[in-house]
Amino acid sequence: MGAPLLPGFKLGQTFFGFNASHRKIFHENIFNLIWYGEGRWDWNTIYNMPIFLRKFYINQVNIKHQEITDRNNKSSNSSKSEIPRAPVTKK
Repeated sequence: MGAPLLPGFKLGQTFFGFNASHRKIFHENIFNLIWYGEGRWDWNTIYNMPIFLRKFYINQVNIKHQEITDRNNKSSNSSKSEIPRAPVTKK
């Protein structure tokens, strides 16, 4: 059986874990890696992945997503140019 608790000794959180706001961000990151990774990873792999690797992949996905967004914006802006039309002559 465990040791008795001393009066006035309140045992709080025993490790530096996530609070509620950190958990939300953590699970959003897992979701985004799975979603934008297009099925390359499963939930367990990302959940158990070392933090430095997870951050690396999140940054890589952000870079690729930004490149795609920039490319789409550039192509949509170039397609809005004037369409050449034949001159209209009056009879």
